[in-house]
Amino acid sequence: MSLIRQSGSYLIVGLLQLLLDWVVFVSATALGMAVVPGNVVGRASGMLLGFWLNGRYTFARADGRRLGWKRFARFIGLWGVMTLASTVLVAAADHALGLQYAWLAKPLVEGGLAAVSFLLMRWLVFR
Repeated sequence: MSLIRQSGSYLIVGLLQLLLDWVVFVSATALGMAVVPGNVVGRASGMLLGFWLNGRYTFARADGRRLGWKRFARFIGLWGVMTLASTVLVAAADHALGLQYAWLAKPLVEGGLAAVSFLLMRWLVFR
């Protein structure tokens, strides 16, 4: 599988995930939900979309998809670690700068984590 094709597809899927994650996060926190659970809810919504799209398209083999419970279990473990990192950073932005800056910081945080996540997804989850 071409690393260039995978990284391009991962970027497109990641942007869709980020958009969904960010919209859910901003909506939830604007309606009064605290930043920490709002971030987790946002990431969970993006996670479900991302697992399906990445398994079906980004990391799929020529002979078919790469989904299934085994991969989902590895994915959830990685997602948990990345969600912890994201939540700590977004909560720190909220604490230091306020909610509106946390809304702006979230895409930057997620973008930074995406590069690490791509490599870990490729080598640990969808291998």
